[in-house]
Amino acid sequence: MSHSHKRQTSSSVRRIELLAPARDLAGGQAAILCGADAVYVGASAFSAREAAGNSMEDIERLVAFAHPYYARVYLAMNTLLFDQELEPAREIAWAAYEAGVDGLIIQDMGLLELALPPLALIASTQTHNHSPERVAFLESVGFCRAILARELTIEQICEISAQTGIELECFIHGALCVGTSGQCYMSYVLGGRSGNRGQCAQPCRREYSLEDDHGKVVGDKRYWLSLKDLNLSSHLGQLLDAGVSSFKIEGRLKDTAYVANVTGYYRRALDVALAERGMRKSSSGRVELCFEPDLAKTFNRGYSEYGIDGLRKGWGAIHSPKSIGEFMGVVKEARGRSFRLDRKADLHNGDGICYWNRDRQLDGTNVNRVEGDWVTPAESKGIMAGQEIYRNYNHEFEKHFKTSPASRKVSVELTLTRTDTGVTLAGEDEEGNRAEVALEMALEPARQPEAALKTIQTQLKKLGNTLFECQLLTVRMEPVCFFAVSVLNQLKRDWVERMLAARLGAYPRLEGKTVKSEAPYPEKRLSFRGNVINQKALAFYRRCGVETIDAGAETGEDLHGQVVMTTKYCILHEMGRCGGQRVEPAEPMILRDEAGQTFRVCFRCGECGMDIYWKEG
Repeated sequence: MSHSHKRQTSSSVRRIELLAPARDLAGGQAAILCGADAVYVGASAFSAREAAGNSMEDIERLVAFAHPYYARVYLAMNTLLFDQELEPAREIAWAAYEAGVDGLIIQDMGLLELALPPLALIASTQTHNHSPERVAFLESVGFCRAILARELTIEQICEISAQTGIELECFIHGALCVGTSGQCYMSYVLGGRSGNRGQCAQPCRREYSLEDDHGKVVGDKRYWLSLKDLNLSSHLGQLLDAGVSSFKIEGRLKDTAYVANVTGYYRRALDVALAERGMRKSSSGRVELCFEPDLAKTFNRGYSEYGIDGLRKGWGAIHSPKSIGEFMGVVKEARGRSFRLDRKADLHNGDGICYWNRDRQLDGTNVNRVEGDWVTPAESKGIMAGQEIYRNYNHEFEKHFKTSPASRKVSVELTLTRTDTGVTLAGEDEEGNRAEVALEMALEPARQPEAALKTIQTQLKKLGNTLFECQLLTVRMEPVCFFAVSVLNQLKRDWVERMLAARLGAYPRLEGKTVKSEAPYPEKRLSFRGNVINQKALAFYRRCGVETIDAGAETGEDLHGQVVMTTKYCILHEMGRCGGQRVEPAEPMILRDEAGQTFRVCFRCGECGMDIYWKEG
């Protein structure tokens, strides 16, 4: 009645991280249950998503939830800091360390001049990590990871990976900043709300008219700078091969349903790519989703791959910055307040739908009733034959997230062994951690051995609401003895408690340290785009050989006539006025918003992209 099994482990297998956003404690817990290997979260201050702050108590609770799965928690403290904010930021970093946080995501190099806790340092994408030279510099001053610029291609990521030894983190899904991260100042010049200070007012999602350099209107009012959302689900294998170690989902302002759905989808997709390459995820536990993940069913503006393969196609969401959702069909017939689609209407009462109205504006309403092929919305709002209907809120799908969206269990193998004084229950988890408990008791052979064995197997394998699930139970006992159910349950509870302590005791917490390096920075001069707004950052760059350092925009610099956004996106290409063959720069254009503010758009033809200047006057 015994069975032996040898677990195969290997410390040399490459471990890969799926990284999800956590707006709050509930969102972070849902992300981990749905398969995230790590989450990133903001504290009460100094986060690039000011509206997604959390108390240190909630962050500590999130750590306590994550670490038993060997999932990590990173604190995003990635804003620029004024001198008087450096000490409060340092105190938050230490509080996060004491709470068990695994890493610190930062932008401001002034922090490296402080006595930080020994947390792993992660260079925010706001540090403009776009070249091997820049990433190698970050490695030399103590960063263990760089979050890559969203603009990079697979080929460029390969070049960075080949020339550096630092971990590389890559965005794979979510909203796209049209401007180069950390290099966009449009929000600041329009209203004093700095994206580098976590206060972006999203001017890229505003409506603009488009004029030539002489004031003639050449483009109707559109959301000319609004991009579709990123979706690199078909490129995960290539990114793994390029050297990416962490796959990041954007969305610290998104709700729990969004985070759970997207995380669940990418968990499945990434697991396939990992298995094909003999790689493993960086955390533990088997995920069982309570829903079927579908990227079309939660917030999206339409999707693009943003040129990850070098191709330029369909990046803009210029007709609306709002969520479009999933295509449901074309209106075949409209009668009164109801309509019928050209396919089976998989719509439900309470769904949200949207469509493009006669003015090419996105309009929407809710579904009141579905009867057979006919759909009756709350308001018809001019729905007519020929219109495309999209669903941007799926009432039935959202129900899955009212309770726990998934379960996640760490597999264990248990062995019950008879001893001279009683029994022991020993076990090993999927990471190779072991725990054992002994119970001294007088044992008596069971009168019904088969029934007694079945009771033992049933009670010990049933781990219920604990972290664990039993994949194999071995009973080493001749003859089989009788155990009261209460005894087996107590034995099991004691073992679970000890196993959990063993896992946490062996938790592989990351460590890091700042390095007072004098490694030369790749540039000798920093303009205001160097984002230096405190004396510590100034001292850092001077020690690293930068000779001329201009003050950052947030210090009050006059940015009239300056480049306030750089982007690889091109309005000309979006308008169909460029086939990608231009060598000489096209004539500049003017963006004008509803308040009359103007920006001059200069095209970088040949290399493709735009520089946007805050226009004089």
